[in-house]
Amino acid sequence: MNILVITDDYMPNSVKISAKMMHELSQELINRGVNVTVITPDSNLKQKYTQEIFETVNVIRFKTGVIKNTAKVKRAINESLLSLKAWFYLKDYFKRNRFDAIIYYSPTIFWGYFISKLKRYYKNIPSYLILRDFFPQWIIDAGIIKKDSIFEKYFRFFEKISYDSADFIALQSPKNMEIFLKQYQKPEKLKLLYNWTKISNKNKKEIESYRDKLNLNNKVLYFYGGNIGHAQDMMNIMRVAKKMMIYSEAHFLLIGKGDEFDIVSKFIKDNNLTNTTLLPSVPQNVFDDILSEIDVGLFSLHKKHSTHNFPGKLLGYMNYSIPILGSVNSGNDLKELVDSYNAGLVSINGEDEIFFENAVKFLSKDLRKTIGFNSFKLLNEVFSVESAVNSILTCLKK
Repeated sequence: MNILVITDDYMPNSVKISAKMMHELSQELINRGVNVTVITPDSNLKQKYTQEIFETVNVIRFKTGVIKNTAKVKRAINESLLSLKAWFYLKDYFKRNRFDAIIYYSPTIFWGYFISKLKRYYKNIPSYLILRDFFPQWIIDAGIIKKDSIFEKYFRFFEKISYDSADFIALQSPKNMEIFLKQYQKPEKLKLLYNWTKISNKNKKEIESYRDKLNLNNKVLYFYGGNIGHAQDMMNIMRVAKKMMIYSEAHFLLIGKGDEFDIVSKFIKDNNLTNTTLLPSVPQNVFDDILSEIDVGLFSLHKKHSTHNFPGKLLGYMNYSIPILGSVNSGNDLKELVDSYNAGLVSINGEDEIFFENAVKFLSKDLRKTIGFNSFKLLNEVFSVESAVNSILTCLKK
């Protein structure tokens, strides 16, 4: 079986969790005897496309404009052109190669035209959309664009093409399935697919200790790694960090990039948060080593979200038996799942005092150890890459 995996973010160019997830998915498919080709954009290319083997995976990168960590309008324009550029630059490649199925990842919502072209070209091969967030719904919820505006209509147009091009649409939680059905009303397409990860070697150490490097050896380290953007409501975490200044043993380490990086940096400086360190993104191997040194894994979701996201960063935390400290939008079933395993302490965004109290509780080493054990158990029972591949192949082989 020859499968195309299409994603706008992939290793090693990206350190985002989604890139790691799609790489691990591709590797597991290969382990099952599937031939995998990954299609992904690259804004640094001069030629139409390149081809390489990266850790057993055949990766095709095609030329595109910048779609990450750039101005919103520029990003929207460049993402809008993804499908056209992918087809234009790669159509000769597709003439020479046959594929039996397509797996594509959203975000972005702009793969729909490309997928529909491929399906027609290869005589209606099955397509499987891994849908991780509802765009443009979350930017409407956050007040970035207005409901019923020309911008919403524009994004909804491409969103519909993406959904219509899929034979299967995989959502990351039961609540998201309920929400999606109200909008799209095609239950025969819907599948439940939790995020996934491969259990990695936690004993390998490739870099010098970040605790040594940052002089944090005697601290309880609260860590946030990933996108530092509007959807995460980083001020939610900053408010907790500020209140935790009264506990000298607590330190917050934030690593990542995004459109709120400068805002967070300014908040730290303006409030003299000596208990908080903000650093830019690091390579995946360095990121993994940092995870081996932290005590508490942080996450935050914007309180205005009406949909229910499961941040991929939690997979890394759970893989290292790290207890989860988080804040979610109201009604998010992630809280219920984490609570059911006692894998972390999760509050509702806006309940600042509870978020703070939960952070204080994790100053206890015994509590961190107990809940950390449970977080690893949750990972093994719900979020394995093997389980994800089983679910996907069951659909594509029908």
